[in-house]
Amino acid sequence: MTSKSFNSNLFSAILLSVTVLAFGLLLPFSIRIEPRTSSADEAPTVEYTLKTVIGLTPPMAFIGVGGEIDGVINPDLKANVGDTVQITVINGDPVLHDLVIDEFNVNTGNMTEKDQTVVLTFKVDRPGEFTYYCSTPGHKEIGMVGKLIVTGEAPASAEYTAATMPMDTPAQVVAPADPNAVSIVRNPADLPAPVGDRGATTVRVDLTATEVNGQLADGTTFTYFTFDDTVPGPMIRVRVGDTVELHLKNDTSSLFPHSIDLHAVTGPGGGAVFTQTNPGEETMFTFQALNPGLYVYHCATPSVAHHIANGMYGLILVEPVGGLPQVDREFYVMQGEVYTAQPFGTAGHLDFSHERMLREEPEYFVFNGAANALTTDENALRANVGETVRLFFGVGGPNFTSSFHVIGEIFDRVYDQASLTAPPLTDVQTTLVPPGGATMVEFQLQVPGRYILVDHALSRLERGLAGFLYAEGEAQPAIFDGTLTGGSGH
Repeated sequence: MTSKSFNSNLFSAILLSVTVLAFGLLLPFSIRIEPRTSSADEAPTVEYTLKTVIGLTPPMAFIGVGGEIDGVINPDLKANVGDTVQITVINGDPVLHDLVIDEFNVNTGNMTEKDQTVVLTFKVDRPGEFTYYCSTPGHKEIGMVGKLIVTGEAPASAEYTAATMPMDTPAQVVAPADPNAVSIVRNPADLPAPVGDRGATTVRVDLTATEVNGQLADGTTFTYFTFDDTVPGPMIRVRVGDTVELHLKNDTSSLFPHSIDLHAVTGPGGGAVFTQTNPGEETMFTFQALNPGLYVYHCATPSVAHHIANGMYGLILVEPVGGLPQVDREFYVMQGEVYTAQPFGTAGHLDFSHERMLREEPEYFVFNGAANALTTDENALRANVGETVRLFFGVGGPNFTSSFHVIGEIFDRVYDQASLTAPPLTDVQTTLVPPGGATMVEFQLQVPGRYILVDHALSRLERGLAGFLYAEGEAQPAIFDGTLTGGSGH
């Protein structure tokens, strides 16, 4: 595949050059070790059973089963120094979980099947309060964490064995890529036709949540969470007054539950509280589109920012009565961030980093899911001189505001914050769009050439955030004329 990507040697001039995109391999979503326990030769003296649970308070947790901890959320587990502890862990749902106690080298490994059970047996040889938790990204932070409380005194000559000491963090190895990785980039011209001048009706929308191994950059892959296998998800297009019947499926191969919150919805959670959908299941709700506008939708399953950062966002357009004014071309573009454990430009399969997401330190900024995705021949925007272009632009985020700009063009109309009922701003160079927000801009192409879509926080160019709009047609020397200088320029 031939693509055009940026050369950053003269950044102030936003130098661009041509590169070749080659896509590689990707391993499955998560690599974890097999269940581990500390060695314990004696019969257990303390026994507990914990089960994972979703949908209570907190949203994800461990719940005690039997004995004094029965029904207790994230119960305190108690033992004395010298006890042999046995913890039976039951996966209460078909979602990826584990249980880890770092200090005693305890780890169930991946638990993905409903009712899957792992028994951990280990000896506690020191007093203190120790944390048990789920290490799946985001799960500890939203509630899957509790305490193991050990009382007593450690032997005076205590020498902790390797089995009772925390495991050394192994040197990070980047997984090679998987040949089955796919493109998750939604072509910006792939959007529904205008609603036009019709009456209100009932519209059915079907979406499928998937977890796919996708191409992030040249030689670099990543595990995305998506709606219908692309980033952004499908653009939903309805009319004010329509009743929308939304069906959300979660693919059977998923390891996480997923949901959808549509900012166009008037109702609890934007629909999210009715669409928490486990792998292999389907949920449904209905809503009436009451307010015209352009709205973001996204997954709202905890950790919400994790699911958004991995690609689960899109736009829903609610057209006003009579539809939108006619234009020649419409395009659909969304901006997001990708948080990887490995540095920008690392080849291979990159892991998601929850810690970097919390610190708001993305390694990649992207339009439509991948680095420089809209600079390729297959995904660049294309129009003709004299045509009026409409861009539906949104920011999935989850964290950064965009200073959206098209280099070499001036927006004739900007529908600020995607309000379709307020008079648009006119003659605008750059417009701010916050995370979870959107805008609609329109402009007429008057001069042929290549125009560059950017966030005018321009260092993000160096992290993959750019797109091309090609305008074909005859030169217009009365408007723009000059002699090309050396170098690639814009």
